[in-house]
Amino acid sequence: MKIRVLGSAAGGGFPQWNCNCSNCDGVRRGTVKATRRTQSSIAVSANGEDWLLVNASPDLLAQIAANPELQPARQARDTGIAAVLVMDAQIDHVTGLLMLRERGAPLPLYATDAVWGDLGTGFPIGPILSHYCGVEHRPIALDGRPLDIPALPGVRIDPLPLLSKAPPYSPHRAAPQRGDNIGLVVTNLATGRRAFYAPGLGQLEPHVLEAMRGADLLLVDGTTWTNDEMIRLGFSKKTAADMGHLAQSGENGMIAVLDSISGARERPRRKVLIHINNTNPILIEDGPERRVLDEHGIEVAYDGMTFEL
Repeated sequence: MKIRVLGSAAGGGFPQWNCNCSNCDGVRRGTVKATRRTQSSIAVSANGEDWLLVNASPDLLAQIAANPELQPARQARDTGIAAVLVMDAQIDHVTGLLMLRERGAPLPLYATDAVWGDLGTGFPIGPILSHYCGVEHRPIALDGRPLDIPALPGVRIDPLPLLSKAPPYSPHRAAPQRGDNIGLVVTNLATGRRAFYAPGLGQLEPHVLEAMRGADLLLVDGTTWTNDEMIRLGFSKKTAADMGHLAQSGENGMIAVLDSISGARERPRRKVLIHINNTNPILIEDGPERRVLDEHGIEVAYDGMTFEL
């Protein structure tokens, strides 16, 4: 089983088009040691040819160009993207669906009812695509059963609900619903190795911690370093928690969480931060925050990063 990081940044990418924070300005000028990143998305494959796209970022066309496996060119019009799964209805995770409108058949789209509802109302991508390739909605029921994804033989995908808010344009923005945001446990049935993926993770409920403890690979929320990061820099009035993200630093931050679940294991666990905001100092590869992560055995995802489990 292969997992490819297509995009590792939070919404807006890195550098963000209109941002002149020290990170964005520095990477443009070449004055900081940092790597450009597109917006968060991964792809999963059992055979290296057929891929499940997990979240469809606005940068999808650039990500396809950077990953030849997604364009195998087996016929006149072709794609390695066999299906798409969206974990929420946020702009940075669903806008790329519009880039797939030239498909010759309806797009298989796995989404919870809450997310599918938002994609038919507040951000009506479903109705829009009905005039092009069309969408075949495959519900994510959150009833404890794994998903049936024909493109991934030998791979089990278990979705789990996360506490979160729907997007600002959702009809139920003020009344969160189960399924507004999910995490995934992806298991190679042949090897038993599993990955936990949650780019938006604000609250760690018991079932989430249990899933994290059982994973060989953790791909988790790396949005901000501090809870007040966006406020302190003058870019927002909201904390990371307000936006549904758990900051890395602090007594109960993501570093402390990852430390707490390390424990003794038969095989090593990789801990990787993904969905990294352009303001986050961990983007500076020789900075003090990156050294802190190194001390805790935590990696920072980058576009093109690949895992085999």
